[in-house]
Amino acid sequence: MKATVPAAMITAPGSGQGKSMVTAALARLHRNAGRKVRVFKHGPDYLDPMVLEAASGQPVYQLHPWMTGEDECRWRLTEAAQDADLVLVEGSMGLFDGDPSSADLAKLMGIPALPVIDARGMAQTFGAVALGLASFDPELPVHQVIANRIGSARHGDMLRESLPDGISLLGAIPRNEAMSIPDRHLGLVQAGELGDLDQRLDAAAEVLAEAGLDGLPQEVTLTAEAPKPPPRLLEGVRIAIARDAAFSFLYRGNLDLLALMGADLTFFSPLTDSGLPETDALWLPGGYPELHGAALAANTAMRAAIRQHHAAGKPLLAECGGLMACTENLVDKKGDSHTMLGLMPGRVEMAGKLQALGLQSLTTVQGELRGHTYHHSRLDTGWSPVARTRKLAGTEAEPVFCHNGLVASYFHGYFPSAPELVAAIFRGEPIRVKENQHA
Repeated sequence: MKATVPAAMITAPGSGQGKSMVTAALARLHRNAGRKVRVFKHGPDYLDPMVLEAASGQPVYQLHPWMTGEDECRWRLTEAAQDADLVLVEGSMGLFDGDPSSADLAKLMGIPALPVIDARGMAQTFGAVALGLASFDPELPVHQVIANRIGSARHGDMLRESLPDGISLLGAIPRNEAMSIPDRHLGLVQAGELGDLDQRLDAAAEVLAEAGLDGLPQEVTLTAEAPKPPPRLLEGVRIAIARDAAFSFLYRGNLDLLALMGADLTFFSPLTDSGLPETDALWLPGGYPELHGAALAANTAMRAAIRQHHAAGKPLLAECGGLMACTENLVDKKGDSHTMLGLMPGRVEMAGKLQALGLQSLTTVQGELRGHTYHHSRLDTGWSPVARTRKLAGTEAEPVFCHNGLVASYFHGYFPSAPELVAAIFRGEPIRVKENQHA
């Protein structure tokens, strides 16, 4: 499989430079011009892809050489390039932050990096920052940069004049309310919570057009081999997946894998539905249960239905926010306690700061499930974990709890990294942990 397409890695010197909104606005700008735009996100992120999907009107997948694997990175980009007019990849953190970094992914795919640099309070130093990004790794092409949040046209001219030979200014974006999206403790507010998101994106696209950012990046040629289809280990297995404002952290790659393995997927809302669909297994993904504690507690019919499912020993995967919902009580940021499902003893309490962050994996006889952890709550339970994840980077490894068909952890897994293990979980089979990952 081979394809040539205009492509760029939208990155930055660090977080908070505005690259997420610039990426979304670029996608909407070119979509509004009649182009098919495919956008990807580097690293484990749920919230940015929601906005990028709304901006581009196309599905957004995560790319990460370690978590999703190098071959999958090549395949997803090359497949998208078959019929796309533009491919954009939004980086994570700073260009060279992390291992593998956004720069590593750009080099792997042969895509040039296009840094977004917040130019507030900066003049000639802008050129020094751009030069540093372009020269830090000679193997990474950086030919253009974007200035963000400039104060005036003269400010933009000063930034352009500061750039060294070989680096040009693609555009200078003025400070504008259209170039911002509300955020909260886990990142951007979910796209579905913004009733005016389309209007915001159109306004942001217009800001970029006026800043001269309506041109296409240089073309790149992408090549990859299509992956072998996964074994159909979930043929006929019905999986009901929680999906609403409280539970929404779902990788498209995870859903695709379940379907390719033969599972029959349905969705339900723990917030508003009074019962479960006919199902063999449940999946409670991550999300924001702490923002909806009162509503979850008030839905006694749903709580009874999920408790009945668990009492019957049927499989239930609970990830992060799903784990929080499985405890007896959830204490939100205001200190209010809400009754949860009570499938595992103890409670979770929102903390004043981040409690865990980083790439991790769970190694079992059935495969190595790769993923990450990111949460602001603390768990207090009498249960002993059957295993702990292995920390690749970041904070402490996460415990994994298993009881009567329930598998619960703060750990978010990327299912395609371990199809056999994922199938075992949803079939209710024991997780066979390797010796070095026992708790």
